[in-house]
Amino acid sequence: MRVAAELLPKAAYGALVGIVAGMGLLLLATQVPLFGELLRLRIVQSGSMSPAIPTGSLVVIRPSQSYEIGDVITFQTSGARVPTTHRIIADEIIAGRRFFITKGDANEDADTRRVSQSAVEGKVVLAVPYLGYILDFARTPLGFLAIIVVPALAIVLEEGRVLYEAWRARRESSRSRVGRGSESLVEPTVTRGESIPSHDV
Repeated sequence: MRVAAELLPKAAYGALVGIVAGMGLLLLATQVPLFGELLRLRIVQSGSMSPAIPTGSLVVIRPSQSYEIGDVITFQTSGARVPTTHRIIADEIIAGRRFFITKGDANEDADTRRVSQSAVEGKVVLAVPYLGYILDFARTPLGFLAIIVVPALAIVLEEGRVLYEAWRARRESSRSRVGRGSESLVEPTVTRGESIPSHDV
C-alpha cells in the first residue's frame, strides 16, 4: 500500500505533463498541418455527419491522390468560414476535371455544390468524439489559461522544487565531506603535565 501511495502522485504528475503537452500539440496541429502535409486536424462544427461523426468531434485528415465513393472528406467551399466534412456519394467528370457530389449522413439531400478534387483537404481517417469541444474551449482566453497556462505553471514550479531539493542535498553532502576531512587534520593537543607517548623505532 505504501508503494502504491508513493507511485500514485508520480503517475498523476506524469499524466498531467502528458495531457498539457498533448493539448498544446493538438492546439498547434489545428492551426498548421502535422508532419508537413501528411496529416491535418479539424473540429467538426455541425451534426450533419451524425451519428458517425457527432458535433464537436476532432477529425484527423490525410491528403490523398484519389478519393472514392463512400469516403468522408473535408473540403473548402467558397464563402464558408470553416471547412465542410461530408461523405462522397457520387462523382463525375466535367471538362476533364473530377468533381464529387457529397452529402452529410444526417442530411436528407445532397449538397447543392459539387466539390472539385482540388478543394479537398483530405480523407477522414480518424474521428475522436467531443474532443473538439475541449480544444475549442482551450482556444478561448479563459480556456487557454485553465487548460494550458495554469497546469504548465504547476509543472514548472514542481520541476523547480525538485531541482532545488537536489541542489540542497548536494550542497549538504559536500559540506559533510568537508567537515569529515577537517576533523582528520586536527592535531592532538597536550595539556600541562602530560607527555606525548613515543614509539620505538
